[in-house]
Amino acid sequence: MFKVGLTGGIGSGKSTVAKLFSCMGIPVLNADDLSRKIMQSDPEIIAALTHIFGSNVYTQGKLNRKYLAEIVFADPYQLSVLNAIVHPATFKAAEEWTLKQHTAYTIKEAALFFESGSSEGMDFIIGVTAPQSVRINRVIKRDGLTKSEVLMRMNQQIEDSLKMKLCNVVIENIEQKLLIPQVLKIHQQILDLLN
Repeated sequence: MFKVGLTGGIGSGKSTVAKLFSCMGIPVLNADDLSRKIMQSDPEIIAALTHIFGSNVYTQGKLNRKYLAEIVFADPYQLSVLNAIVHPATFKAAEEWTLKQHTAYTIKEAALFFESGSSEGMDFIIGVTAPQSVRINRVIKRDGLTKSEVLMRMNQQIEDSLKMKLCNVVIENIEQKLLIPQVLKIHQQILDLLN
């Protein structure tokens, strides 16, 4: 199975690009969604998070994402602790998902692709970029965060220009460049690599 990674900073438009690939029949796994599902359902992860971050990390049996985000995005050490707990289980579940797919290639979408080590084992990596001001506005509208909260999360990610240099190809998610032609071109490029 040819494994494709899809990454970009918060608010870059990774999910929009992922949906376009999905519409073409390419299986896409959202690593962030998978991590959230694991944090909500895996008893060992729940116990570890409760032990480290306190009983307030779950409210009425549900992950209190706002509470956890306030802790980890304000302290890089706490974020590394969270990642050390959740990432191994997420990597394992992602690998199991990939083995069940029967297409020419699969896509794993993750914001912290290089930061988490998810880039290892990938055959090809697509980066999605947009100007920082655009990204900030998108996240404020999408998640209802303040500008300072968005910047705090951005500061936990590799600088966008460096991240894009680590990718095989880059999609510019700006109004001046249409997304669909960029996605179709990359789709064909991947298929050509497989032939």
